[in-house]
Amino acid sequence: MNRRKFSKVTSLTLFGSGLLAAFPSIGSDLQAKSKLRLGGPIFEKFDSPESWVAAVKNTGYRAAYCPVGLDAGKDDIKAYKKAADKAEILIAEVGAWSNPISPDKKTAKEAFEKCVASLDLADQIEAKCCVNIAGSRDAEIWAGPHQENFSDDTFDMIVETTRKIIDEVKPKNTFYTLEAMPWIFPESADAYLRLIKAIDRKAFAVHLDPVNMVVSPAVFFRNGDLIKDCFKKLGPHIKSCHAKDLILKKQTFMPQFDEVQPGLGQMDYRVFLSELSKFPEVPLMMEHLQTAEQYKSGAEYIWKVEQEIR
Repeated sequence: MNRRKFSKVTSLTLFGSGLLAAFPSIGSDLQAKSKLRLGGPIFEKFDSPESWVAAVKNTGYRAAYCPVGLDAGKDDIKAYKKAADKAEILIAEVGAWSNPISPDKKTAKEAFEKCVASLDLADQIEAKCCVNIAGSRDAEIWAGPHQENFSDDTFDMIVETTRKIIDEVKPKNTFYTLEAMPWIFPESADAYLRLIKAIDRKAFAVHLDPVNMVVSPAVFFRNGDLIKDCFKKLGPHIKSCHAKDLILKKQTFMPQFDEVQPGLGQMDYRVFLSELSKFPEVPLMMEHLQTAEQYKSGAEYIWKVEQEIR
């Protein structure tokens, strides 16, 4: 599931209530002991703040993706925010997935407007953050590699664009964040620090997805060190995290990685959850899985590891 489709799925019309049957017993004992702000997509249809809260509670999650879209009215936004607060559900993030640095001017303009609207929604509903990637200099692939992606000009363009997005909204209740990708800034903890300094806006922060920072077998097999480095350097700036897992394919001459559900790969969740426990209000959001059962299994694995490391 790509991010564009994922954004639609996590709005109001998801995959249907039939799949919710998989969730009521989801790691009930482990979840009850959990201190994690774990979340993921909701597979039950909902049409009100009350039915949304019920759907989130049925999964055992304590965090959720933003339940309304960019077309939501102020009254609806306030109602969902109020319901989330009452139910102690943390709204983790609003996705702004788009390419505001595209060389195609129309694409870049539309992406900028989407980022502004998404950040404004995040501020109104008081999500932990609005998240996007920096984009790409590729005119056709919005989140793909390009020979100019790591140039000084592209770095400057990311800085300027991010400043403009933040300055347009001037958020008071949330942060604009960039998620790391292996083919553009920020691709490492040090790149994040460089951007934080260059952008120089209090409302700019970090969205941490360690899987996206695994760029070689050396990093893959020592990903616990990568995770520790990120939390050491970026900890107070991290506003939300993504939970995925990764495998390295065998019998290939060049490294090839595949995403899998948490627990089926080799990402060091013991280190990840240990570091995250130092920041209890930072949500951990599962993504990119296809079925309710996969999310159920992923959540149970994460809750299990959380209890083991206590």
